[in-house]
Amino acid sequence: MCRWRDGKYHPVKVIERRKFPCSGVNDYEYYVHYTEFNRRLDEWVKLEQLDLNSVETVVDEKVEDKVTSLKMTRHQKRKIDETHVEGHEELDAASLREHEEFTKVKNIATIELGRYEIETWYFSPFPPEYNDCSKLFFCEFLSVGMFYPFQLKHAVRKCDLKHPPGDEIYRSGTLSMFEVDGKKNKVYGQNLCYLAKLFLDHKTLYYDVDLFLFYVLCECDDRGCHMVGYFSKEKHSEESYNLACILTLPPYQRKGYGKFLIAFSYELSKKEGKVGTPERPLSDLGMLSYRGYWTRVLLDILKKHKGNISIKELSDMTAIKAEDILSTLQGLELIQYRKGQHVICADPKVLDRHLKAAGRGGLEVDVSKLIWTPYKEQN
Repeated sequence: MCRWRDGKYHPVKVIERRKFPCSGVNDYEYYVHYTEFNRRLDEWVKLEQLDLNSVETVVDEKVEDKVTSLKMTRHQKRKIDETHVEGHEELDAASLREHEEFTKVKNIATIELGRYEIETWYFSPFPPEYNDCSKLFFCEFLSVGMFYPFQLKHAVRKCDLKHPPGDEIYRSGTLSMFEVDGKKNKVYGQNLCYLAKLFLDHKTLYYDVDLFLFYVLCECDDRGCHMVGYFSKEKHSEESYNLACILTLPPYQRKGYGKFLIAFSYELSKKEGKVGTPERPLSDLGMLSYRGYWTRVLLDILKKHKGNISIKELSDMTAIKAEDILSTLQGLELIQYRKGQHVICADPKVLDRHLKAAGRGGLEVDVSKLIWTPYKEQN
């Protein structure tokens, strides 16, 4: 058991230990995973935070040159094999163990970006020179990368940007969206991927950013355009993916920006004359956001529409892939299979109940403010 930030004790698994720098022989801190919580809350704790009387199993450890090797029983391995791991459904048991071993300890504890100091959630494969840095400073516009505190003043002087590189394709009030070509802005794209990986456990870090476009959402004021989140998409996707990766930075979450980014990706699909779907697997938060967006959009149409409507017609209207529409309506129990085909059952009272449960729609994309040409037409 370990005392968490709420002052209460919670069950944990000790992942690793390390010596305090410039400390005594037995001065260690311990990296723990709270078994009740997502890995994003894993952290280093001091010995006094641990309740040593609650230890249930003593695992033999052999520590050499700061490397901790944990012996795992066959029962423990089988338990991992049989456990559904959220966000990693595409990995087999061996690959999952390899992923968790490689990313088990967060290498960066906090970052400073603009006016915010942000606690990180997950491991990100930064270059080796950052291995022993618990806190990193990012240039707010990601043009000169990440740096140590003593490099801060020099980096700020070096960066004269007031907004992301690329083209501003949307401006409505204080919100702005920039399209950044990874091929034209490699350093920016790579820095954005390093930053995003600190908050996304399930995504592969793409070092070859040439193949991607990044859509960066900003809040604008007299000091410039400050990133609140982004999504990326492949320039050419054979699987009809209209979104590869999506992130709202923690200080800006719960403000509707996630659903705005999702809605924006579908507006781009409409401009392209295509249906789209996000790349899988989605994170737990990503799936919740998408399910909420699909639910709200489909319910709004069904509420207003008179007469019968097919899944294909819904797909043509919304640019949402038919499979996503079908799974959403099945989850809402608004569809039945009759005589070899799916039939939508849109009882007004049921729709009203679902709409109430879905909550507010969030920020809306003002399509009249979108000035954009699909990538294929730019060449």
